[in-house]
Amino acid sequence: MPIMFLRRLTAAIACLALFIMPQAVFAAESAYKLAGDELGLIWGIPFAGMLLSIAVFPLIAPDFWHHNFGKVAGFWALCFLGPCLILLGWQTSVFIILEVLFHEYLPFILLLFALFTVAGGVRLKGTLVGKPETNALILLIGTILASWMGTTGAAMLLIRPLLRANADRKYKVHTVVFFIFLVANIGGSLTPLGDPPLFLGFLNGISFFWPTAAMFWPMVMVSVLVLGVYYALDRFYFFPRENAADMKVMAMQDRAPIRIEGGINLLLLVGVIGAVLLSGYWKPTWQPILLFDVDYKTQNLARDILLVLIALLSLRLTQDESRKANGFNWFPILEVAKLFIGIFITIAPVIAILKGGTNGALGFIIDFVSNAEGQPVPAAYFWATGLLSGFLDNAPTYLVFFKATGQGAAALMGPFAATLLAISMGAVFMGALSYIGNAPNFMVKAIAEDAKVKMPTFFGYMAWSFTVLIPIFILVMFVFL
Repeated sequence: MPIMFLRRLTAAIACLALFIMPQAVFAAESAYKLAGDELGLIWGIPFAGMLLSIAVFPLIAPDFWHHNFGKVAGFWALCFLGPCLILLGWQTSVFIILEVLFHEYLPFILLLFALFTVAGGVRLKGTLVGKPETNALILLIGTILASWMGTTGAAMLLIRPLLRANADRKYKVHTVVFFIFLVANIGGSLTPLGDPPLFLGFLNGISFFWPTAAMFWPMVMVSVLVLGVYYALDRFYFFPRENAADMKVMAMQDRAPIRIEGGINLLLLVGVIGAVLLSGYWKPTWQPILLFDVDYKTQNLARDILLVLIALLSLRLTQDESRKANGFNWFPILEVAKLFIGIFITIAPVIAILKGGTNGALGFIIDFVSNAEGQPVPAAYFWATGLLSGFLDNAPTYLVFFKATGQGAAALMGPFAATLLAISMGAVFMGALSYIGNAPNFMVKAIAEDAKVKMPTFFGYMAWSFTVLIPIFILVMFVFL
């Protein structure tokens, strides 16, 4: 992604603020929204096709997928937008595109892009040998960092050193899989910076430090158990099967001390944190930008421009040689950007159907999370949010069930705190169930494959995630819910 493109993107966002006047409202509120209780499940076919493409094409046609995944995502997006244009009208189609762009895609991809760029400028130098103890320590550090520099930032900072440490090992796929579990998902439990679902909760009134207090012990329990399973597997099963000669070479390597190159990017990470906090705490008095009933709040516009500027500053202040030595390239973020615009567009009718509540085609899911008196059942919210997060992307799924409670932020942090905890744990923890559950999952997979690590297929990864994680999640449910 060339710098010129980034500059144009920044200019485009800024121009949008100038040319769309705050009072430019073209229709009554929610006039163009999808009526979820009137949509049939047939509207979910493009999303199902998107998921199947991600699952099947890399397995049966990897070369085609590598060169055409963006076109495939565009095809499925058009499979929804085409019928939407014909049957529901151009206004609804435009509304959906703008809502996805302003409320979901821009905040999502620009935060990921800033964290990806800034973290990619931090290089850990020195000798790391991929022994079980070393790998477990990297996973632990990444899990701790993820809540404060984002799952994307922590994953981008540590995945390349982890891959270098294990370059001479034959059995290393499991290490990357557990890295996705811990660093790209579970570790982001404690702040809105950690994982996109908690960021959405923050934007909807949840206190910045509520997850820190409420999610601390569940996160500790899950992390310790998952890390323990990893260490036992690596120490007693995989490591003894490595080639003895390779292990001897690893042990005899000259040890260079661990040092950090590109430390200025750590300061820029603080800037990313500041931009996110700005969007949550700054409440300007003037009206947001409105276009086809879709609002683009001033604080969010400021955040998005700041994130792009911070990324540009990182590129300017970090030596190209350092990024090259770090194995940095733009493919992972481009893959996420192209795939997730398709995911966000095709998921729109599915989310709308869920928002349709008990009257919608997926009303049985809403019924599942409430008792006969209509009160929320935390354990049901945990599994419904979690299992759907694994396959619908955890950020919009969190928001759907957040709204489904019918409670405001104050009530969810008070008498309904167990329900909010269930939704938060489900979205963050179970985003690890598939490659598409959380954006960093795909990025880690792409970087590992670029380093010639043969990652599991979509279903192969799920065999790992369900086997390792589901029993732990059942235990968490009984302990905390």
